Amino acid sequence: MITLYGMTDSGNCYKPRLLLAKLGEPFRHVETNAMDGSTHYAEFLAKNPNGKVPLMEFEDGRLLAESNAMLLYLAEGTRFVPARHYERGLAYQWLFFEQYSHEPYVAVRRALLRFPERAKDATPERLASTLAGGNKALDVMEAQLKRTPFLVGDAISVADISLYAYTHDAGLHGFDLGSFPAVSAWLRRVEADDGHVPLDWTPSA
Repeated sequence: MITLYGMTDSGNCYKPRLLLAKLGEPFRHVETNAMDGSTHYAEFLAKNPNGKVPLMEFEDGRLLAESNAMLLYLAEGTRFVPARHYERGLAYQWLFFEQYSHEPYVAVRRALLRFPERAKDATPERLASTLAGGNKALDVMEAQLKRTPFLVGDAISVADISLYAYTHDAGLHGFDLGSFPAVSAWLRRVEADDGHVPLDWTPSA
């Protein structure tokens, strides 16, 4: 059985949990809180020298880090990876977009406002820049989702799982999702897909 080290209240850690739930794959969740320093304990660093979660450990001891890499690994051969070559490329495109154009703004703003440990970094300038960058990313998503139900056409894919994680609660952290009706409708479609679980779900819950 897979063991998933992760912080329950993290969007990046939510991504593989959500996909595993949708796939009906059993796994073990080990709460590993990046905010209390536990990812820098020697035992964890021996598994992931980068000192970050999520981290996936297989029964034979092999390890896999980085949330979007986990999505691609878990989704291979399932409905969450497009069958056609070009559409697969589009899915990968959205995964890179999530990491470089969405997560640095939407997720960072969330962390600044949500975690006391990050409050010292929540300067007016930082909050303004993350709001502007996040709105730009949401604009890009809005344009696509006005054309197609999901980010890569008519079917849900790893692209949607990845971008759902930090978009679904963006309204709690200063983003006006009402200004992005296509994104809001897309969130509801992702949530209606079979096997959906909320952010705080773990197998033990």
